[in-house]
Amino acid sequence: MTEITRPTLIIDKEICLQNIERMAKKAEKHKLRLRPHFKTHQAAKVGEWFKQFGISQITVSSVSMAEYFASNGWSDITLAFPLNILEISRINRLADSIKLNVLVENREAAEVLALKASKKIGVFLKIDTGYNRTGIPAGRTGRIDSILDILSKNSKLTFKGFLTHTGHTYTARSTNEIFSSHFDALLKLKQLRNRYQKNYPGMELSMGDTPSASICGNFDGVDELRPGNFVFYDLTQHKLGVCEISDIAVKVVCPVVAKHVSRNEIVIYGGAVHLSKDTLQNTDGKELYGRVIINHDGEKVLLDTKNYLTRLSQEHGIIKVTPANFKLINVGDLVEIIPVHSCLTANILGHMITSEGEFIEMMPKY
Repeated sequence: MTEITRPTLIIDKEICLQNIERMAKKAEKHKLRLRPHFKTHQAAKVGEWFKQFGISQITVSSVSMAEYFASNGWSDITLAFPLNILEISRINRLADSIKLNVLVENREAAEVLALKASKKIGVFLKIDTGYNRTGIPAGRTGRIDSILDILSKNSKLTFKGFLTHTGHTYTARSTNEIFSSHFDALLKLKQLRNRYQKNYPGMELSMGDTPSASICGNFDGVDELRPGNFVFYDLTQHKLGVCEISDIAVKVVCPVVAKHVSRNEIVIYGGAVHLSKDTLQNTDGKELYGRVIINHDGEKVLLDTKNYLTRLSQEHGIIKVTPANFKLINVGDLVEIIPVHSCLTANILGHMITSEGEFIEMMPKY
C-alpha cells in the first residue's frame, strides 16, 4: 500500500463475496427474496458482485441513488425512504423506465401520489415496529385504511404490502435483545397481514436490518429481506455479536503524521470527514472511533482494545496506544482503522480500492 498517501477506503473483495453468498444462501434457505440495500456501498462495480448470487432486485435510499443504479442496469428498485413529494416528477420519470416501489406513511404523501403519479408505481406502507424513527405505528389501522383508500383512487398505483426497518436492533445490548426485537416486529407485521390479506391477496411483508437478517432464524410469513450493511459489516455489528472481525471487509488506511510520547498518542491523517463521528464504548468505558491494525515485521496485527482511535476532529485522528506499541508505529507509517459504521464511512470517502488494487468509484454526490 505504499502508493497510499491520504485516508483511503480499502475493501476486501473476497470477504465481500463471502458475506453476500452467506446472506443469499440464508435467504434461499428461508424462501425469502433478498433485495439488498445498496446505500452501504453505493457503487455500480460492487453491485455487479451481487448478480453472481442471483440478485436482481435492490433497495436504495434516495431518488438520486435509484437513478444511478437504474442507469447501471438495475430494473427493479425499492426506494426505501418516505416519499418526498417534491420529487414526484423525477419519480414518474424513473417509473417510466424501471419497476419502482416507493414508501408512503402519511395521507399527505398518499394524496400527492394519487393525484400526480402518471406511471405504474408499487407502494409499500412504512410501518414503525419499535424503532420510533418514522413510519405508521403498527396498531394505527385507521390511518392505514385511510391511506389505502387514497391510493386506490389512482389505478397506476399498486399496494405492495407492509415494510419495516427494525433499526433498534443496532442499539441492542445483547443478541437476545436482537432476537426479541425481531420477533416483536415479525408479530406486528403478521397481524397486519392477517387483517389486510383478504382484500389484498398479493401483499407482501418486507424486513430489512442487518443484525436480525444475519443471526435470526424465524422469518415465518416474511417475503423479503433488505439488509445492506452485511456486505461490509463494521465494528458496530461485531460488538452486537452479529459478525466476526474477520467478516469486516472495510478499513480506512491512514498516514501517521505525529507522535506524542508524553501521552502515548499517535496522530493520523484521518478525521471525522473520513470516518464519521459514530462511536462505540470501549472496554475502558471511553469513546472508541475505530480499531487499529498495524504492519509489524511484514504481518498485519490487530491491536487489542487498549490501543484504539480515541478522538477525532475534522482531519485529525488520535490513537491511544500502550508504550510497547508506541515504539512500533512511526511517522510516515500507514495504519488501518476498522470503522464503527461502514455505511457512513464509505459515503464520506466517495471511492474505494480493493485489496487487489482495483479502483472503484461510488455514485456521484448531487
